[in-house]
Amino acid sequence: MLMSISVSAQYKPWTSAKQPLKEIKALKKQIKAPKFRKVDYLVTDFGAVGDGKTKNTEAFKKAIEKCSAEGGGRVVVPNGIFLTGAIYLESNVNLHLNDGSTILFSQDSNDYPIVFTRWEGMECMNYSSLIYAYEEENIAITGKGTLDGNADLDNWWFWCGATKYGYNETRPGRQNPARAKLHEYMAQRKPARERIFGDGWYLRPNFVQPYKSKNFYMADVLVKNSPMWNLNPVLCENVLIERVKVISHGPNNDGFDPEACKNVWIKDSYFDTGDDCIAIKSGRDEDGRDIGKPAENHIIENCEMKDGHGGVVIGSEIAGGAKNIYAIGNVMDSKNLDRALRIKTSSSRGGIIENVFFYNTKVGAYKEAAVRFNMHYEKPGNHIPTIRNIWVENLTVDKGGKYAVFSDAYETSPVTDFTMINAKMAGVQIPYKVDYLKNVTLKNVTVNGQPLTELKP
Repeated sequence: MLMSISVSAQYKPWTSAKQPLKEIKALKKQIKAPKFRKVDYLVTDFGAVGDGKTKNTEAFKKAIEKCSAEGGGRVVVPNGIFLTGAIYLESNVNLHLNDGSTILFSQDSNDYPIVFTRWEGMECMNYSSLIYAYEEENIAITGKGTLDGNADLDNWWFWCGATKYGYNETRPGRQNPARAKLHEYMAQRKPARERIFGDGWYLRPNFVQPYKSKNFYMADVLVKNSPMWNLNPVLCENVLIERVKVISHGPNNDGFDPEACKNVWIKDSYFDTGDDCIAIKSGRDEDGRDIGKPAENHIIENCEMKDGHGGVVIGSEIAGGAKNIYAIGNVMDSKNLDRALRIKTSSSRGGIIENVFFYNTKVGAYKEAAVRFNMHYEKPGNHIPTIRNIWVENLTVDKGGKYAVFSDAYETSPVTDFTMINAKMAGVQIPYKVDYLKNVTLKNVTVNGQPLTELKP
């Protein structure tokens, strides 16, 4: 039997943009970059060699451990290409990449120890992310250097069936049995630390994953060629990302996936990806619901999105819910960008997604929809999700795709309190395709020069 989510007594939809703009102003005062002791630890002083061939895993480990033990500071990577396995960030350490430096990550899975992690929103023991931290505080990755995940069709990506011709449907990805097993463990509620994967299971590691950590900062670096998700803080609080560039076109190469985090601000960053540019998450199915931590208080500001399945996305691993998501002043433009604002969930997830503010957005081209609601993403289950209080204002689209608004919801749980104000969308094939919407407000909305005054199934 399908179960709908009970409506919170505290729920109140916005009545004007002044309310979320005031909330954003207050939230910005809470999110701050950590401060570090002004002492540098040069990785070459610990034996690192930047020739692109010498493996420097131990040198990074020694430098970071000494820096943290002595009170913190910067672990500095000079000019050169520094090959390494997994890097573990300890408290009070800023991993700083000088301009002209590259950290090149090993393609050997043996260089990534088994740690407690999340894989597609499910907890397990699996390969360490390329850069990992667990229950650390005041950590950063900064500088104008490059983080190169070194993934390609011959290394990491083919684990999910990717080939230069796309996905080979006759040769399922090697990860498929492990993915199915992890779903099985989660449904059985097997203790997460007993869900052991790693060698022989082919679950790709993510790139940067601070886990249950506080005060994470990232600035200025270029991130490319990730095995899977790029930036994936999990259950973290106070996350600030600025001026970061992510260019990574592999399978499941989401740009920024904050998962069940609180107080997140990403600004002035660039995304050109093989999956969603920014995807806000809070865990899959049983794990997301049992842990019960929503994605909460996120600001996405002045970012640029190119290729990707979506620009600003909520889901699909969103069983813990999401609230207070503010996207302001962003620019999107690519024929290979599927959607501008995308909310994707399903009745296997459940959860409440509420208070989404999409403001002052400029869109050039996209493929499918400027605004997309989907409650039937992936398999169905017994937990009908809720999507409510979605506010879109000052949206311009120059060369639109198939739809302006596209909705696929449940009759028993319609998308509720959807507001669109001052939206001008051109080049759209079909103004809208919707099913179940409730309390829709449209003010000064045009599609291809014609007023859009209602959304009817």
